[in-house]
Amino acid sequence: MSSTHLDKSSFTTWIKEEALTAGFLTVGITKVVTLDTETDRLKAWLDKGYNGEMHYMANHFDLRKDPRLLMDGAQSVICLSFNYHPEDDSLSTTAPKIARYAYGRDYHKVVKKKMINLLKGMQVHRPELGGRAFVDSAPVMEREWAKRAGLGWVGKNTLIIHPKKGSYFFLGVIIIDQELDYDTPISDHCGTCTRCIDACPTEAIAQEGYELNASQCISYATIELKAEKLPADFDEKMEGWAFGCDICQEVCPWNKFSTPHTEADFHPSDKLKAMTSESWAVMTQDDFDSIFFGTPVKRTGYEGMKRNIEAAGND
Repeated sequence: MSSTHLDKSSFTTWIKEEALTAGFLTVGITKVVTLDTETDRLKAWLDKGYNGEMHYMANHFDLRKDPRLLMDGAQSVICLSFNYHPEDDSLSTTAPKIARYAYGRDYHKVVKKKMINLLKGMQVHRPELGGRAFVDSAPVMEREWAKRAGLGWVGKNTLIIHPKKGSYFFLGVIIIDQELDYDTPISDHCGTCTRCIDACPTEAIAQEGYELNASQCISYATIELKAEKLPADFDEKMEGWAFGCDICQEVCPWNKFSTPHTEADFHPSDKLKAMTSESWAVMTQDDFDSIFFGTPVKRTGYEGMKRNIEAAGND
């Protein structure tokens, strides 16, 4: 059969099978709609100042609300997750700790390339198809679309949780200008569990869950905050984390279903694995540039990392 003869259901099936073959963990598809409720919730969150210094989150509300302003004729949102759970967890057991997602190469580049290849494959089947791929790189509410597409529910820790895959995964979306068969959301399975709320050392998660004060989050403090010194609120609460934080995922019961990823680009380098507490303490700018070249950790910069290491060791 010629690839251009695939009907809507067959094309939908092909996309999902191709995504899984390409290494994505899960895939779901939902219809483009206006995210009125979701953007209203975001505005209320911003009004509380929970974004801290992440002022960019207040920008482009119209684009966040309606993907059709990002791409003419947008009809479907293909939501994808990509596993980053490492087989070797040792970097997150001894201080200074690095969030698991940052062990290897910058996920923006790795996942975006795979998504663009998937989009190109779709255009082989349908040359007239228009689409754009986004990985945490534009005013797109990936989490809300993932929820609508059935990739998981939004947990009390505000992360997407899949009942069979856990939560150690990146999210990306491909917006296309054609209709597909659509998936449905899945129900919330957090129940009465409060482990993430109880375990957060800075009490960044609301007592009832489902809302995060990012300005109180260790991940925010170690990555987004550009101050020379971390606020006193974080004194003796870092629990060894120097870049990001995985505590609310480590305690989540659903992550017992997480399995090791198979993406070579996400493995930590030998240089990183060889770091000792002594070598962290005497790390130079050249060391930092060499060890973290091409990784998410570069984002915090050498001075920021030195600040974080000092704070992580002062618990």
